[in-house]
Amino acid sequence: MGVVIAPIFGNRERIGPINLAGLLLGIGGVAAIVGFDLRSTGWLPLAEMAVVAICYAVGPAILSRYLSGLPSVGVIAASLAICAVAYAPVAALQWPHTVPTAGVLASVGVLSLVCTALAFLIFFALIAEIGPVRATVITYINPAVAAVAGILVLHERFTAGMGIGFVLVLIGSTLATRRARVSQARASIAAVPR
Repeated sequence: MGVVIAPIFGNRERIGPINLAGLLLGIGGVAAIVGFDLRSTGWLPLAEMAVVAICYAVGPAILSRYLSGLPSVGVIAASLAICAVAYAPVAALQWPHTVPTAGVLASVGVLSLVCTALAFLIFFALIAEIGPVRATVITYINPAVAAVAGILVLHERFTAGMGIGFVLVLIGSTLATRRARVSQARASIAAVPR
């Protein structure tokens, strides 16, 4: 999605054949980790995942093109505030009847501070460093982390598909985020004082 969407927003990041091969390997790895069985779900969840994938590609492209000069903390705060306002009516309809337990509140705190605030700061720095297309490759790692957490915490079964998927994700991520050597050589030559 990023390869298609980023140029629409003016991104001129060069994605070569090795990068594309890495993207395809990574997608194959994710598919191997989560499994190929599509019979267990309907069309609506698949459509929802497609919308998320598109938005995940649009976000970094917008950030790189229009918001790169703004402080990342301010952009993150504004985006989270907009989300909070949008979700407020849904939250009000599902307001709990009792105060959640300390474990639930601690989980929400960790999700808010580590998995959202800190993750956004790191993701914004990653976009600035390697560009919006390569930065979205981090999403290949998400299913791998979820699978490991499922095995460790929920005692789910490790499958051969997961093992193959982990290898494909690592190789694919490495290849997809690799910069072209020609660009590096030109940058080195341009940096030499004349």
